[in-house]
Amino acid sequence: MIFWRGFSRIECSVKGVKTMTTTASKNELSDFNDLYLEQLRDLYSAENQIIKALPKLVAAATEPKLKEGFQLHLEQTKEHAHRLEQIFSKLGDSPEGTTCKAMKGLIAEGQETLEEGKPGPVLDAALIAGAQRIEHYEIAAYGTVKTFAKHIGDKEAVSLLDQTLNEEKATDEKLSTVAETVVNSKALKK
Repeated sequence: MIFWRGFSRIECSVKGVKTMTTTASKNELSDFNDLYLEQLRDLYSAENQIIKALPKLVAAATEPKLKEGFQLHLEQTKEHAHRLEQIFSKLGDSPEGTTCKAMKGLIAEGQETLEEGKPGPVLDAALIAGAQRIEHYEIAAYGTVKTFAKHIGDKEAVSLLDQTLNEEKATDEKLSTVAETVVNSKALKK
């Protein structure tokens, strides 16, 4: 399979990827492969921002199930970043070079909530609301790049991205369960 990236020719076989060398800018979107790489970089940036933010959520949560869920998701998120690194390694490219502005904004909103709220059920409910916004962003983004990988014919990337997509969906469901069975009713009584 051959892709053109900027003005540089890139050869890529589906089974064993040759090292991609290019003189094009990492942010240049001249073809579908560039778009795919840019989307992967955006996700890598998002995952690394989440890795830095999750310890604050673990510390702020007062509901034990929520605290435990955030801690588990921190470990999963590290694995998500590692899977993206595996994809980039196979492609012979770097995951660096993009800042996910959407995630930066979602995390900034979460930081405001932490600064304005006091520990307890209402803050826990707010933390869940913010975390679910992040999960929904990730679900959309991973669904998109998985589809891109399918169209490119990269079965290994599809498998890795599908694993992460399923974990993000499961996290969203767990957050809903904690909100609906414990946190929201406690917050309402406050």
